[in-house]
Amino acid sequence: MTHRAPGEPVTSLRQALPVWLKVAALSFGGPAGQIAVMHRLLVDERRWISERRFLHALNFCMLLPGPEAQQLATYIGWLMHRWRGGLIAGGLFILPGFASILALSMLYAGFGHVPLVAAVFYGIKPAVLAIVVQALVRIGRRALGGPYHVGIAGLAFVAIFAYDAPFPAIIGAAALAGWLGGRTGVGGALVSPRPGDRVEPEPVPPPTLRRTAATALLWLSIWWLPVGALALIPGRSVFVTEALFFSKAAVLTFGGAYAVLAYIAQRAVEDFGWLSAGEMLDGLGLAETTPGPLIMVVQFVGFMGAYRGPGSLDPMIAGVIGSVVTTWVTFTPSFLWIFAGAPYIEQLRGRQGLTAALTGITSAVVGVILNLAVWFAIRTLFAATTVIAGAGLEVEAPAWSSVDPVAASIAVGAAVLLFRFRRGILATLAAAAIAGVAARLL
Repeated sequence: MTHRAPGEPVTSLRQALPVWLKVAALSFGGPAGQIAVMHRLLVDERRWISERRFLHALNFCMLLPGPEAQQLATYIGWLMHRWRGGLIAGGLFILPGFASILALSMLYAGFGHVPLVAAVFYGIKPAVLAIVVQALVRIGRRALGGPYHVGIAGLAFVAIFAYDAPFPAIIGAAALAGWLGGRTGVGGALVSPRPGDRVEPEPVPPPTLRRTAATALLWLSIWWLPVGALALIPGRSVFVTEALFFSKAAVLTFGGAYAVLAYIAQRAVEDFGWLSAGEMLDGLGLAETTPGPLIMVVQFVGFMGAYRGPGSLDPMIAGVIGSVVTTWVTFTPSFLWIFAGAPYIEQLRGRQGLTAALTGITSAVVGVILNLAVWFAIRTLFAATTVIAGAGLEVEAPAWSSVDPVAASIAVGAAVLLFRFRRGILATLAAAAIAGVAARLL
């Protein structure tokens, strides 16, 4: 156990900054991969936060609308260094993906495709799959305390994978199951401490209604004042439309990017005509293979929508503005939820009834991450899928004849590097990227 003096932070903000940059640079593979990276760097390697605190924060973020991985980074940054840490961790988490998607959107609009970039990320995607599997093993070992919780995780996976159950319903049922397990004594403990865990971050001061109201007012102003300014500019209706639409998507959609993509795709393609269905899939491919939250695909949609309806502006300039507006209204609410809500969640930590309910949610999170891993694997290792229906089930399965042997080989190689040789994430991704470029060149 590492000890520190009362009031001494686990690490300074200056020391934490390069680590948050590393988290941002390595945050590939959608929420499952991003959570895996944070868990590896913050819990396993540096032990800046314990498994208990990590899962407690993750449970809260899974309940919120919006990108849970970015919210988790903001929560942990806030927990360690209050609002400055939250802004840095949450902001940096977005920045590499924003820059990448913006550059690739401009290239896509101007030239159609970028072969070298596609080759690099062709190798990275299977490696991310191995990172996700590693995270599942590690988090599952710590979060699933017994058969009861394994059962909750399994049912959550079946519900979302086979029945496409609504995410809030899964979380609500898991919380109830966890609470009942605690009441009847079959649930057990959430997570047991492990040797080498650092002392927890300093306790959070009790929240006050005045401070919460001030925080909410500040972030509501940051969110909506730019939208109001856009509305005052004549002939800029596409930007206002995008701001309102993506604000609604950020507030009303739960379950992460995978839950909101179908809604966004339908409205953007069929109702607004901002882009075609094929272009939407291309944008999803860009978001899947660049760092940052998978929900960054909305940035591509915002760019193309403004590019196609620029008004009196140059199309490329209009696309950049649309990209910024869409990103702004998508992620600003996340800072509001964390800075206003996290202090209350911290005060509730340790209460027996809540802890039991969170035990169930934690178990369900393992099942949800497993579903995301399977979803990602099907689309990374196979060129085609098929639907198996019957007995009330509708399951998307891979078409085994369409397996990509090169991608599968890269995934296996990455798993060997991670599990057998215990290589770091950066070295594993670099090796996979080289393999991807070599495969495309040959």
